[in-house]
Amino acid sequence: MGETWLWLYPSLFLLSLFLLFQFSTHLLRKTSNRNKLPPSPPAFPIIGHLHHLKEPLHQTLHNLSLKYGPIFSLQLGSCRAVVIESPSLIQECFSGRNDAIFANRPFQIMSKHVGYNFTTVGNAPYGEHWRKLRKVITSEVFSPNTLSKFMDVRKDEVKELLGKLYQKSRQNDSVAKVKVELRHLFSELVLNVLMRMLAGKKYCGQNSEEAIEFLEMVHEIHKYGGTSNIADFMPILRMIDYQGFEKRIKKLAERVDIFLQSLIIERRTYNYKHTIIDHLLSLQQSDPEFYSDVIIKGFIVNTLIVGLDTTSNTIEWAMSLLLNHPDELSKARNEIDAHMGKDRLIEESDVPKLQYLNNIIFETLRLCLPGPLLVPHMASQDCEIAGFNIPQGTIILGNAWAIHRDPNLWEDPTTFKPERFQGMDVNVCYNYKYIPFGVGRRACPGEGLANRVLGLTLASLIQCFEWERVSEEKVDMTEGTGITMPRAEPLEAICKARPIMNTIF
Repeated sequence: MGETWLWLYPSLFLLSLFLLFQFSTHLLRKTSNRNKLPPSPPAFPIIGHLHHLKEPLHQTLHNLSLKYGPIFSLQLGSCRAVVIESPSLIQECFSGRNDAIFANRPFQIMSKHVGYNFTTVGNAPYGEHWRKLRKVITSEVFSPNTLSKFMDVRKDEVKELLGKLYQKSRQNDSVAKVKVELRHLFSELVLNVLMRMLAGKKYCGQNSEEAIEFLEMVHEIHKYGGTSNIADFMPILRMIDYQGFEKRIKKLAERVDIFLQSLIIERRTYNYKHTIIDHLLSLQQSDPEFYSDVIIKGFIVNTLIVGLDTTSNTIEWAMSLLLNHPDELSKARNEIDAHMGKDRLIEESDVPKLQYLNNIIFETLRLCLPGPLLVPHMASQDCEIAGFNIPQGTIILGNAWAIHRDPNLWEDPTTFKPERFQGMDVNVCYNYKYIPFGVGRRACPGEGLANRVLGLTLASLIQCFEWERVSEEKVDMTEGTGITMPRAEPLEAICKARPIMNTIF
C-alpha cells in the first residue's frame, strides 16, 4: 500500500502537466491563428523550443531563420520570444513608437542579483528611473568631456602594454622575434583603463591577486548570462532553484558587492576628486536619495561587466584578422608610418585621421561584433511587427551577427575587407545594417570609450611591432561560448619590436 501511494503522487503530477500542456497547446493554436503570430518551429511539451538554445546561440537562431524567415517566434518554456534578422525589422522595432514599447528588459535571475534588483542602466525597466540613469551615463560618466579627461590614462596603459611586449622581445640586448599570448595582456589593459577611470587605481601589475579574482567574477557573470539559465523561462524551476543556479548567483553577487563597496569606501575615505566614483559621490551629497551607494555600485558593475570583455575580445579578434591578412596589416602600418613618421608614438588624437585603420575597426566589428545578439528587449504592450501581432511580454532577440553577414546587404559578407568601408559615411553604415553597439534608446552608451581604446591600442600595436602567425597555418577563428563572443582559444602571435621602440624605451 505504501509503495502505491509513493507512485500515485508523481503520476498525478505528470498527468496534470500533460493535461495542462494539451490545454495550453490548444489555446496557443487558437491564439496563434487569431493573432497572426510569426511562424514557429514544432515545439516539445512543456519546454517548447528550449532545446534550440544551443551555443553559439546567434548561429543556431540564424539556421532557424533560413527555414522560417527573418522573423519567427519561439516558445521558451512559459516565455514567448521573437527573433528578428533584417535591417527593416530592426528599424521597425527600435525606432519611432515601437522603440519605447520594446525598451523594457525581460526578467533574469542574474539581473536581479548582480544587477541590484534591476536598478542598473543595463537592466532597469523603461521609465523615469531608467531615463535618469541614462542621462547621468551620457552627460556625466561617458560624455566627450569626461572621456577626454582620462585620455592620459589610456595613453599610459597602452604604453605599458607596449613596454611588456618590448621586454619580451629583447634577448641579450638585441631585438628578436618572440611568441606571445595576447588575451591576458588585452584583458589587463582594459581592466586597468576602466579601474583607473572609475577608482583611480591600477589592478593588474600591482594588485594581481585582487585583479585575477575580479576577472574571474566577470567571466563567471558572462558565463551565466544570456540564455544559460533554463529557470528564467520556467517559473516552476525557479521555485525549486533548479540545479542550485540562484544560490550560486547570490554568492557571486555577494562577492561582487563586497568588491564594489570597498571601492566606494576607499574613495569616500580619501575624498579625492579625480575619478568617476568621486564625481558620483559628489552628486550623492546633493541628491542622496537617488545617488545611493547601490546606484553608484550599479554604475560601476555595469561599466566593468559590459566594457571589459567586449573591448578586450574585439582587440583580440582584430589582431587575429590582421594576422590572417598580412596585406591589410601592411597597408595599416604604411598609413601609420606615413602619418606619424618614424620617431613619434601615435596619440589618441591621431587615430581619427587614419582612415584605413578605422576601416579595419569597422570591419572587425562587422565580423566579430562584441554582442552578436542585441541585449534582449521585451514588449511592454501588444503591438505589431511586419504584419504579425506581438503580445505584451514577448522577448525580442535581434540577431546582429546574422545581419552583419547577410549576403543581401554585404558583398562577399564572410570575407575580411576593410576597403568596403572606404568613403562610406559611418552614419550611413549605422542605417540598421551595421549595429555593433546596438540601436535605439537602449543602445550601448559606452561606444565612445570603446572606440577610443580600440583605436589607440590597435594603432600602437601595428606601429611598434612586426607581427606574424606562430605557424604557416592561419589563425583559428573558431568562436567560443558566451554572450560577448570570445575566441575559442587565446590568441598567440610572433612579435618583433620595430626601431621606434628603441626611441620610446
